Amino acid sequence: MSARMVSRGLLRAGVALIALSGPLAAQSMFDADDGMGVQPLTGMPGSMSADSGVTALAPESVALGSAPVADRTPSPQNPMVVGPDADVTLPGSGPRDPQSGAATLLADRIDVAGDQTLTASGGVVVWHQGARLVADRIVVDGDSGDLTIEGPIHLSRPGAADPETDAILIADSAQLDSELQDGIVLGARLVLARELQLASTRLERREDGRISQLDNVVASSCQICATDPTPLWEIRARSIIHDADTRLITFDRPQLRAFGVPLAYVPFRVTAPDPSVERRSGFLRPEIRTTSGLGFGVKLPYFQTLGDSTDLTVTPYVSESRTRTLELRYRQAFTTGATEWNGAISRDDLRPGETRGYLFGAAQFLLPRDYRLALQVQHASDRAYLLDYGVTDADRLWSGVSVERVRRDKLFWGRVGNYETLREDEDNATSPAQVADAIWMRRLTPRLIGGEALLEWSAHAHRRPSDSDLVGRDVARASVGLDWRRNQILPGGIVAAALAGLDADLYRIAQDDQFDDVVTRVDPQVGFELRWPLAGGTGGATHIVEPVVQVLYSPRGRDQDIPNEDSRLIEFDEGNLFSDNRFPGWDVRETGLRANIGATWTRIDPTGWSIGVTGGRVLRARDADNFAADSPLGGRSSDWLLAANFDNGGGLAVANRALFDDSARISRNELRVGWLRPDLNLSAGYIWIDRDEDEGRVVNASELAANVGWQIADGWWGEAETRYDFAADRAQRAALRVAYRNECITLESGLSRRFSSSDLLRAETSFDLSVRLGGFGAQEDGPGTVARRNCMR
Repeated sequence: MSARMVSRGLLRAGVALIALSGPLAAQSMFDADDGMGVQPLTGMPGSMSADSGVTALAPESVALGSAPVADRTPSPQNPMVVGPDADVTLPGSGPRDPQSGAATLLADRIDVAGDQTLTASGGVVVWHQGARLVADRIVVDGDSGDLTIEGPIHLSRPGAADPETDAILIADSAQLDSELQDGIVLGARLVLARELQLASTRLERREDGRISQLDNVVASSCQICATDPTPLWEIRARSIIHDADTRLITFDRPQLRAFGVPLAYVPFRVTAPDPSVERRSGFLRPEIRTTSGLGFGVKLPYFQTLGDSTDLTVTPYVSESRTRTLELRYRQAFTTGATEWNGAISRDDLRPGETRGYLFGAAQFLLPRDYRLALQVQHASDRAYLLDYGVTDADRLWSGVSVERVRRDKLFWGRVGNYETLREDEDNATSPAQVADAIWMRRLTPRLIGGEALLEWSAHAHRRPSDSDLVGRDVARASVGLDWRRNQILPGGIVAAALAGLDADLYRIAQDDQFDDVVTRVDPQVGFELRWPLAGGTGGATHIVEPVVQVLYSPRGRDQDIPNEDSRLIEFDEGNLFSDNRFPGWDVRETGLRANIGATWTRIDPTGWSIGVTGGRVLRARDADNFAADSPLGGRSSDWLLAANFDNGGGLAVANRALFDDSARISRNELRVGWLRPDLNLSAGYIWIDRDEDEGRVVNASELAANVGWQIADGWWGEAETRYDFAADRAQRAALRVAYRNECITLESGLSRRFSSSDLLRAETSFDLSVRLGGFGAQEDGPGTVARRNCMR
């Protein structure tokens, strides 16, 4: 079941470990963003922004298992953590320096009366203990030091560690103590993190400025114009209390209004985080999900912190008396790693009387001496459950433990685990279930002969649960390989290379009488390579041409005494045109006398665009031993490979690769287009592959996949996804998502359709809707622009 993905002469790292000490990622009461990135609605394509990590040249694919062995099973997102929260408070709420009690006053006019009462007027600015007060006139009482302030007033703390999260107080008049902390403020507006505004006729500050209480108050994060003072939404309450230490807002009997019309009222107190809070216990943004299988439903997640580095999210999901589901997510960060577990349990009408569910878990840790430990658990009651509840499209799951260490000249990677297939045409009893792999590689520089060598040791074993002959075959393998290469520059700029290699394998085969119990194999290989890189220029552009000839020889032979279980899917592209072995695994190798010939041409324009073309083929002295006659690599000569790519330097990229025979009949073709701009993210691909029974394709494959995101209008962002099977003349899936964002509200809706169906799966349509009010808890920026209200004067 393993597939060899480590190219000789190259050490490649596996999945990187993300591990930090401190609390887990952000949570806020009114927001469903969990700090793991912006989560798309169920069944919807993810954001395709330029910085999302999605490549421009291909639709986002299912993540594979840990390299260097790619097993085509999904890997859960690595557990992620963030740094600890910063302490942000209002002016004076922290400990004060007794030596910094003096204030600095700047004004147009200052008068001091006989009782030491100070009056400052005209452009008054006061700096005191990090706070800045701007007013039209202040009067300082000579005995108490209290201030009577006439506005307009602006009180802030510009010297804060994070000014974006600080509160700003704007008022008409105020009576404050000498520390500019406690007192009464009239005609007040309290702006939190430059996002949420609280407006009241009266504000009282107490407890050294920690508590701000506003009476008969209106709260909104929407922009308000003088000509149209009604915001898109607002919350009215008898009083609102803001605690600068806990960064919590308490509403007393709040009423929610939209366009001035009351929508909801709560006859008790409600607490919410202010905009600077990234992690707090409470309810998250609810989501409405409607599917053809489950009907109308609502998800209401609740987030509970369990300390600075642990949290739990509980999400009840109820839909139209067809399902009762409880979803759980547990996350914990450690000093040297992190873990995340997701799962759900359901009782529904789709399978009456059955308890259904799934469990996905991942953990990664740093070990001494640069080793990294990873744990993965994946289990589902049935594949239909994963699709019905929008978990994943995966049809094979892997659970196990892996260890790796990657250094400059060494690599170790090993894992042991269990596969679970969810495909209807596969049986877990006759599929390789328990699998173990280990790879050790080291790069060497021989002193006597020079050049560079790569030494590799590897081991593999898999077991089928069935005890029957043939279908229950179990295999174990131990291998050693040594590759050597030495380059030499010849006259005329030709780069010559001498190549040599030796591979040896020992197989133990059980429960299959078609093969011997023990099989050994030794494959030596020698060869040489000639490259002639040429560079020139015309009109400021640079042209690079490089013809390559690579000749290899290894003794001929068919690997008929070894079952082929890891080298059935073969790729032939510009990445392995000059490879000594194009089989992805260990069970089969290329043999005989052969020549890999080809050339590349690259043009780099000074204006920023570039184009590249690669072409070539494989020539053999005799028909290929281990390739089928109708394979693109079969016969005495392979199909022609032609690959081209174009990059305009401004976000547009196009790549195409094709395989065709001497009569120009195309056997495989792949076209990929990507265009990344601030207002457009396009990622599309089309593939054509001839049928090949040896690779499990009984019909031709012709499929289009595309993701596109575009700026519909200011604040409106649309995303669409489609996958169409031209061979079957039907769509496999389609999705459309629309999001609207302005300064105070985010609305997301999505419609998706899965067209595939079978005896166990049904075609399904789903619709999702969620609304988030801005100003309560921190949130990440989404793609596209943010619509803002214009106030005309």
